[in-house]
Amino acid sequence: MDKQGLADPIPSLHLLRLVSPSLPVGGFSYSRGLEAAVRHGWVTTEAAAQEWILGTLENTFAALDAPIFLRMMAALAAGDDENLLRRDAWLRASRESREIQAEDRLMGDALLRLLADLAPATAGRYVGRALCYPTAFAIAAHHWRIAPSQALEGLMWAVTEGQVSAAVRLVPLGQTAGQRILVNAVEVIERGARRAEFLRDDEIGNTAIGVAIASAWHEDQYSRLFRS
Repeated sequence: MDKQGLADPIPSLHLLRLVSPSLPVGGFSYSRGLEAAVRHGWVTTEAAAQEWILGTLENTFAALDAPIFLRMMAALAAGDDENLLRRDAWLRASRESREIQAEDRLMGDALLRLLADLAPATAGRYVGRALCYPTAFAIAAHHWRIAPSQALEGLMWAVTEGQVSAAVRLVPLGQTAGQRILVNAVEVIERGARRAEFLRDDEIGNTAIGVAIASAWHEDQYSRLFRS
């Protein structure tokens, strides 16, 4: 807080940088199974793209990544690396396919290497540990004092924007259609982030059968634009 009792704007600006598509972590290279879903005719329209993107966001990411992310932020605040790494292992074990696991690890590695250059005292000890992308994002958010709830919403926005960008190229969709999906994503992100705050450990998890099948198919898809 500043001297007038207003929220410090600096963490919010750092969050904008972390969720920017220009962040050099390679997010543009991945579709998380969406490319295979388009290839097999599951996603062919704007409505179908929105259903896929927002459905997986709410029923997969918000049910698994989001509550674990909040626990990671709490572990970082407590200085509990053991708890942080245990949560990371839980998330890694929950990935639906080899490609999605590789995406998660490679993006996490890229963000940690970037953070090690920008803030070596914070990230240096994590480089090379093959952490998930949400884990690396939590480390970056903690370093720049971004509130956990804001950091989670930012992470969910970045994931959604990446999926919309992929859909615009794959379906294909117009830019306005992509923006409509992002507008409709706001309520889903808010609802999912709030729900994640109250999930118990035994309630965390998902059964993303469609994502698992699509991402597995994508591993040997002959012609493709994306790495997952």
